[in-house]
Amino acid sequence: MDIVNAHIVDYLLNITPGRDEVLEDMEEYALARNFPIIGPLVGRLLYLLTKTTQAHRILELGSGFGYSAYWFAKALDKNGYVICTESDGDNAEHAQTYFHRAKIAPKIRYLVGDALKLIDEVDGQFDIIFNDVDKHQYPKAFRKAVPRLSKGGLLISDNVLWSGKILNHKPDADTAGILTYNRLIYSSKDLFSTIIPLRDGVSVSIKL
Repeated sequence: MDIVNAHIVDYLLNITPGRDEVLEDMEEYALARNFPIIGPLVGRLLYLLTKTTQAHRILELGSGFGYSAYWFAKALDKNGYVICTESDGDNAEHAQTYFHRAKIAPKIRYLVGDALKLIDEVDGQFDIIFNDVDKHQYPKAFRKAVPRLSKGGLLISDNVLWSGKILNHKPDADTAGILTYNRLIYSSKDLFSTIIPLRDGVSVSIKL
């Protein structure tokens, strides 16, 4: 199920300014390999949120080959940085080629392994935590991420409408994980949350 009318998506993509060469190469790489990325519409949202909050320290839970990290890093000032987590070392290595081409490599650190274990190995609080792990792990990601957010920090999650599968009467494990996550962000007294029906659904929660 399309979350947004396909004609609306086409309109938004057509009116959106072109990306730089590196980002467009990343998009072509993802398309050729059917590799899921947030795409330029959500990428612009991440850039905007980073600029608006003046974030300095960002943690990604699930980074793939670095497409979302690229948008975050471009929005950071010279003192900001992104910590990426990715289970596939080849993806992490491939990401570096893009970061070096774009001259943003000093702003990005890649950790290879289980994101929900690696979060315990990094110190301090974060201004933004971006969650895009396996969907059945979303409730665990919530419990790990919220204590690590600064006051006023943002917890952002992708795929929270999951191609409409959140409406299924018999959800599978991934869908059930997203359904639980969505209930958690809305019921938490520590957060104020909303879900934006952009692409596959993006949740944005601010820590109170």
